[in-house]
Formats: sequence, structure tokens, C-alpha cells
Amino acid sequence: MNELPPSQPNAPGVKLAPDDARARAAATLTPRHIGLINGRGLWTLYLKEIHRFLKVWMQALAAPLITTLLFLAIFTLALGDRVSGVDSLPFDQFLAPGLVMMSMVQGAFANNSSSLLISKVQNNIFDVMMPPLSSHELTFAFTMAGVTRGLMVGLSTCFGMWLFVDMSIHNLGVILYFAVMASLFLSLLGLLAGIWADKFDHVAAITNFIITPLAFLSGTFYSIERLPGIWNDLAHLNPFFYMIDGFRSGFIGHSDAPIWLGMLVLFVLNAALWWFCHHLFVKGYKLKT
Repeated sequence: MNELPPSQPNAPGVKLAPDDARARAAATLTPRHIGLINGRGLWTLYLKEIHRFLKVWMQALAAPLITTLLFLAIFTLALGDRVSGVDSLPFDQFLAPGLVMMSMVQGAFANNSSSLLISKVQNNIFDVMMPPLSSHELTFAFTMAGVTRGLMVGLSTCFGMWLFVDMSIHNLGVILYFAVMASLFLSLLGLLAGIWADKFDHVAAITNFIITPLAFLSGTFYSIERLPGIWNDLAHLNPFFYMIDGFRSGFIGHSDAPIWLGMLVLFVLNAALWWFCHHLFVKGYKLKT
């Protein structure tokens, strides 16, 4: 019998020995090199989160618009003739930016808190944790998805407001900074809530007893300059105040606190929350068990 040349170990009709087959497979199947950043995995997770809330766009985008317009109608009809904004500004022009910001941050919070909790309840969180994504990449993908939803909600509510309120832009850069940083802040808080919560009641408790009260007591419906003494001081400890005050100043050109202070507060809070979320992903807190 003629022997096959060494250069044809896989000729038709010839079976390789088990050791030879394993050696050949090891030589041809080399691991994929990901690099410093797993860009494809990060982008895939981000798109997955975007597609998730776009599937329910009526709830995610249309509902905040309707709710915000209802707030605008109720408060302007009830108080519009009796209350004015700052510097004799019409009350509806003072109120509208605060309502837009409130809907924006609530959307950003709801996106991540619901996404993480649903994955944990359905027991498919392991599908997110198993791919070769670092803790920073997981944090980035989830938070950017929350920021995207927040900005989309803000953009839609702004267009809705412009149909009924004479809103003008005083400083577009300030508007964009506070819109992005506020959405990032609530997106990170939503990520923390989703990691910590074990059931939907936990997220509802955070929304009802922390997020909503802070949003309503942040100067959305009034200027905190009218608050006396200690109440004015306490209002300056509310991070939601700096979001709404800075965002509103981009439209009306007036703020109750220095713009640079609001920018600094949001930057520091976001940096701290980002580190905390990253740390929880590293530890796998309530995610790997």
C-alpha cells in the first residue's frame, strides 16, 4: 500500500488519529483577539438595550410626553395668572424646562432599573455577565442606553412644549451639558437600583420615596429664592435642584445657583457613581449568584 505524503494528512478516505485531529484543531482554531476594548461586544449590548425600550416606545417615549403636557396644562390653568417666574417671566416659560428635565431623568432611571431587574427576575442576567466584557464596558453600555432614552424623552417633550409654550434658547451648550449629565446621573442611579433590587417593589420604593420627592422639591414648579431660611439651604443640598436650575438657565438666562457650581456637582456625583457601579460589576454583587 502506498503511503500518503506528509503534506496530505487530511486526504479523502483517510482518518486521522485522535491525537493528530486534536493537534490540527488546536493549530487552526486560534482564539480571537479582542484588544484593549471589546468594541463589538459593547456596541451589541448597547443596541440590545436600545431595541429593548424601542419595542415599547409608547410606554418609554409617548407616555412621558403626555404626562408632561398634562402637568403643564394643570399648573398653568390653576396658577398661570397668579404666579410669575423670575424677572416677571411668564409662568409657563419658567415651568416648561423643569418639566422637560423631570421627564428626562425619570426615563433614564426607569430604563436601567427595569432592564437589570427584569434580567435578574427572568434569570438571564448570566447571558450579560458571561461575554468577555469588562466592568467598565458593562457600565458604559448600560448607562449610555439610559442616557439615550433620557435624551430622546427630553427631545420629544421639548418639541411638545414648543407647540404650547413660547420657549427660547439662551445658551445651547448649557442645555446640552445639563441634559447629558443629568441623564447620566439618573442612568447610573437606575443601574445601582437594578443591581440592588430583588423585586419590582424595591425599584418602586426608590422611585416613590426618593426620585419623585427630590424631583418635585427641586424647584421644578417654583424658584427656590422664595424659600425662607433653612429651607433654602436644604434645597441647595438636593442634586436635582442643580440639574433643573442649570437646564432651565439655558432657556431663560437666569439661575438660582452659579452655573459652574451645578456643573461641578453633577460631574463629581457622576464620577463617584460610575466608580461604584464599576465596583459592583467587578464583585458581581447580586449578579453572579
